[in-house]
Amino acid sequence: MVKAAGVIGVATFSSRILGFVRDMVLARMFGATPAADAFFVAFRIPSLLRELFAEGSMSAAFIPVFTEYRTMRTKREAWELASAVFTTLLTIVTCVTVMGILAAPWLVQILAPGFQANPEKLALTTLLTRVMFPYLLFISLAALAMGILNSVRAFAAPAFSPLFLNLFIIGCAWYVSPLLPEPIVGVAIGVVAGGAAQFAMQLPSLKLRGLLFGFRFEPGHPGVRRIGVLMVPSLLGLSVTQINLTVSTILASFFAGGPTYLFYGMRLIQFPLGIFGVALATAILPTLSAQAARGALDELRTTLGFGLRMILFIIMPAMLGLILLRQPIVHLFFEHGTFTAHDTAETGLAVLCYSVGLWAFGGVRIIVSAFYSLQDTRTPAISAAIAVVANLVFSLLLMSSLGAAGLALATALAAIVNGGILVAVLHRRLGGVEWGSVGRSSLRVLVASVPLVVVCAWVADQQIWTHPGEWIEKSAMLCVAIGLSVVGYLGVHALLRSEELGLVWGMVRKKLGRVTGR
Repeated sequence: MVKAAGVIGVATFSSRILGFVRDMVLARMFGATPAADAFFVAFRIPSLLRELFAEGSMSAAFIPVFTEYRTMRTKREAWELASAVFTTLLTIVTCVTVMGILAAPWLVQILAPGFQANPEKLALTTLLTRVMFPYLLFISLAALAMGILNSVRAFAAPAFSPLFLNLFIIGCAWYVSPLLPEPIVGVAIGVVAGGAAQFAMQLPSLKLRGLLFGFRFEPGHPGVRRIGVLMVPSLLGLSVTQINLTVSTILASFFAGGPTYLFYGMRLIQFPLGIFGVALATAILPTLSAQAARGALDELRTTLGFGLRMILFIIMPAMLGLILLRQPIVHLFFEHGTFTAHDTAETGLAVLCYSVGLWAFGGVRIIVSAFYSLQDTRTPAISAAIAVVANLVFSLLLMSSLGAAGLALATALAAIVNGGILVAVLHRRLGGVEWGSVGRSSLRVLVASVPLVVVCAWVADQQIWTHPGEWIEKSAMLCVAIGLSVVGYLGVHALLRSEELGLVWGMVRKKLGRVTGR
């Protein structure tokens, strides 16, 4: 499982690095202008539906059922299930895409009521929404392919596929946008092309394993019905973060530059979350599902405790680093071209507020995976509904004093509420999780974070970040700060004989041994 998480983490790291390049290109070309606001609002619509139909509920509902078919039935029956799901999903999402394109003007008015005072901005957002809606179709099919491959422990192709989305967006921004009357439309075209590439690149891996699905219109298939039953409540259960971000986007439309600040702020949060939190949750779900299918609850509890310890080991220092280095990071990566110092300050404030809940964002991914492995999608759905209401209440309370950053803080607080409810219910359901080991791991993490905090606080306080230019010196200083922080953090863990560090280091040594032939 750790090996799988490592593969996914490396792939996601590559994608996030390329994603940073993409964001730097977009920030330089469009800054926090009305065109950028229009794009990020328009992209929120297929992103929300992607989470509902694809990466959230589809994976959570499909993997446990498909794993059970592969474990308890023949390979032919598993292939028939995959084909039936593919055809049903293709039919449903095609209809949703067509309806979304037709209903784009109304969707935009709902999602960005603050744009109605600017008819040109509203019209541009509607156009971008229509152009990007087919992305939902391709990314949904890509998510199904990912679910099948992950179920057979093939993680590389699905994990590396998002690279293509970033490549196509960058390419279209540089080469297509300058040719169009409205340059931001070129970026929207890149989104759709990248989604198609994400799906296409996984097909060879499916064919290699004899699991390349075909057309089999059988919506009444028992497995399809079970997936549908599991999927309906999980539409809310796993997509709570996306729903909360959508609520934030609606309210942020009343602030000039608000959608853009929240987008770039969440992009920085998603860097460690995607590399480690989502990677570990993706790798852990098939293992939890197999343990649940065998009724091995002791193993499941152990696996869940291990997942939580690894999340704390990696996400907590990332959270502290982002809080302390938020201004230098935003300044270095984004403050170019039309992205101003004011935009840096506002985006940095959003990063600070989102970071408060980073540990909850990562922990919820692991805990929800445990519920879905037990084929319980109802409990996460109820908890998520409470979190959505909490997010709305927090947003209305905080936005008047903190502006767009208040919406980010509300999202973080809602994630903490969601995580607290899920932990309480799961503790009662499983008769406890290895909380003793999780607590000891948390103490080690806090002690090991001391040198990290000292280094990052000192670097962030330097005057160089207020100087124009000097990009090489700033880049070197940030890299050295991150490097020293990591060395200090891991060094303390080594002195404390951390089990988590020992496990990771053992994997690295094994991998290096294979490379060197020892």
